Amino acid sequence: MARTLARSPLAPAAFPDLPVIGGLRFASIAAGVRYAGRTDVMLAVLDPGSTVAGVFTRSATRAAPVLDCQAKIGAESGAGAAIVVNSGNANAFTGRNGEEATRAVTSAVAAATGLPEARVFSSSTGVIGEPLPHDRITARLDELTAALDPAGIAGAAQAIMTTDTFPKGATETVSLPQGEVRIAGIAKGSGMIAPDMATMLVYLFTDAKIDRAELQQMVSAINARTFNCITVDSDTSTSDTLLMGATGASGVSVTAQDAPFAEALERVMLDLAQQVVRDGEGATKFITVNVTGAASDADARTHALSIANSPLVKTAIAGEDPNWGRIVMAVGKSGAAADRDRLTIHFGALLVAENGWVSPEYREEAGAELMKQPEIEISVDIGLGEGRATVWTCDLTHGYISINADYRS
Repeated sequence: MARTLARSPLAPAAFPDLPVIGGLRFASIAAGVRYAGRTDVMLAVLDPGSTVAGVFTRSATRAAPVLDCQAKIGAESGAGAAIVVNSGNANAFTGRNGEEATRAVTSAVAAATGLPEARVFSSSTGVIGEPLPHDRITARLDELTAALDPAGIAGAAQAIMTTDTFPKGATETVSLPQGEVRIAGIAKGSGMIAPDMATMLVYLFTDAKIDRAELQQMVSAINARTFNCITVDSDTSTSDTLLMGATGASGVSVTAQDAPFAEALERVMLDLAQQVVRDGEGATKFITVNVTGAASDADARTHALSIANSPLVKTAIAGEDPNWGRIVMAVGKSGAAADRDRLTIHFGALLVAENGWVSPEYREEAGAELMKQPEIEISVDIGLGEGRATVWTCDLTHGYISINADYRS
C-alpha cells in the first residue's frame, strides 16, 4: 500500500469546483496497477468533432505512451477522442514490452468506446523500468466506461497522482461576443520537475470550438510561459505530457487571435503550474525568481533557472537564511552574460545588494525576517540590457530526500 504523504503546507485550501464541460465525460477506478485500493486509472472521452493538441517531454528516454501520443497528435479527425491515464507505473524504459502494453491499452479503450485507436491517447506515470501490468487496466474497461460521468473530473484528478499530496485543478469561464465558454484543467506533478516541455501530466478541456492547428498554436505558446517556467529539482521526466481537448459543445468558435480566451487559458495553465511547485516534494517555501536587465530574454531565463535550481540557494531558503552570496554564485555559474559590478539583488522589496556589493542600507535581520514567509520573491537585475524572465520554484528540504529515497518502498 502506498504511503500517505502529509499535505503540502503550500497547498490551496480545497480542490476547486470545476464546471461540467459539454461533450466530455470522465471515469476513474482502482485497478491495482501498483497499489491495492488506490484510485489509479482515469478515462476521459470527448464527443465527435473534438480537436486535440499536445506538447511532450524532450527527454531522449521518452516513455512508450509519450511516443504513441506524439505519433497520433497531429491527425485531423471528425471522430471523438479518449485519454486514458494510469499512475503507479510509468511504462518507461520497458522496450518492446512498453510498446505492446501501450497498444494493448489503447486498442482495448478504442474497442470499449467505439473510437478509432488513432484517437486514443494514453499516459503513464510512476516507477520507471518496470513492465506495465496492462491487463489490470484492460480487465476493468467495461466498468470504467460504464462509469463515465460529465461531472467526474475530480475523481480523474485523484487517479493521476503519484507523490502529489493534493489533486490539482483550475478553471476559467470566458464571456466572448459570440458567447460563453468554459475551460477546466487537472494536473499531477510533485518531483522530477524541470522545464523541458510540460514537466508533468496535464489535461485541459474546453467547450469552445477550435481548429486543431489554432489550438496547438495556443497551447505551445502558453506552455512556454507557464509549465516551462517551473522547476522543483531540475530533473526532466520521461513521461511529461500535456493534452488539451476542445469539444465545441458550446457552439462558440474561438481562434488564436481571441485574446480573452487565450488569456483565460494562460491563467488556468499558470495556476496549475504553480500548484505543482507548491506541491514540490518536501516544499515549505514557494519562490518566485525574477531576472531583469539581462542581455536577452534567453540569458535572463538561463540566470533565473540557475538561481532556481541551485541546491545552495534552495537549502538556504529552506533554512530561512538570507544568504544572498549564493544568488551571486548562481548568476556567475549560469554561463549567460553577467557583470559582477552591475548586479542588483532584492528580496521582495528589500534592496540587498547593488553595484557589486551589499547595499549600505541592508540589514541582515530584515532579510532573515523576510525569509520566514511561506512565499518569497527574489529579483536580480543584471544591468546589461532589456532581457527578462520569471521562473517559479520551491525550497529543498530533507523531506525531498525522504520521499525519493523511499519512493519504490
